[in-house]
Amino acid sequence: MTDLEDQEIESEDSRGSESDNRAHAEAERIVEALVFASAQPVSEGFIADRLPRALNVRSIMLKLKEQYAHRGVNLVQVDDAWAFRTAADLSFVIRRDDNEVKKLSRAALEVLAIIGYHQPVTRAEIEDIRGVQTSRGTLDVLMEAGWVRFRGRRRTPGRPVTLGTTREFLDHFGLEELRDLPGLEELKGAGLLSGRIPANFNIPSPSMSDELTEDEDPITQLDLEELGLLAPGGSSEE
Repeated sequence: MTDLEDQEIESEDSRGSESDNRAHAEAERIVEALVFASAQPVSEGFIADRLPRALNVRSIMLKLKEQYAHRGVNLVQVDDAWAFRTAADLSFVIRRDDNEVKKLSRAALEVLAIIGYHQPVTRAEIEDIRGVQTSRGTLDVLMEAGWVRFRGRRRTPGRPVTLGTTREFLDHFGLEELRDLPGLEELKGAGLLSGRIPANFNIPSPSMSDELTEDEDPITQLDLEELGLLAPGGSSEE
């Protein structure tokens, strides 16, 4: 091969590389626009539908995440979706809206924690863990906040409804996925577990999948209409 042929090949490779760089740069701009314009986390599937098929969406998102890591706004992963959020160390400078969601009651916090760690879980199972009845109002508050959802129906007598957390739950509490829920040592360090803890005490590992388990049936439209009787309203817990 002659020197001239080598130069032509290098020139073609250079043009191809420049073209790839321009395509990736344009893809990053598109991704930034899509995520910035959305009030909710944007799924990778939604992004992929708006980019050339040859591009790897995950690699683009991870590159942008790194680029924004030290800025005032971070690109964060929420389950299989992405969103721009204020950097955690700057949250104190953001003025809270007067209409911010009210603080949860102790009962609501307990129920939310049980659903988070034990999902999929039924109301009866929640009450068994807590040792007290759970009011309709408590579940209503969590559902109105968008943090808890009906998953399915358990394949047991009475076909009780199973409950799980939502993507909004992950987003609100700054979690990428359920495996990021604090473990035993983290809960101890935060002072949320005090006193004498039984030797066999452990923190359960929540289901990492939104897919129904083998003992769950899907929720139907008829089920939703029936479940609508649960909300809103109901007695409160002390």
